[in-house]
Amino acid sequence: MLKIGGKAPDFSLESDSGETISLSSIAGKRAVIFFYPKDNTSG
Repeated sequence: MLKIGGKAPDFSLESDSGETISLSSIAGKRAVIFFYPKDNTSG
C-alpha cells in the first residue's frame, strides 16, 4: 500500500479512447487517477 505523499510505481492502462497511457508518460503534469471496484459489485 502507498503511503500519503509516496510515489506510485509506474504502470500502464488503456484509456476510454483506447490509448495506452503510462504513469511515466504524464510525469510532471497534473492528473487525477481514480480507481474504483468493478462495476455492479457490492464494493
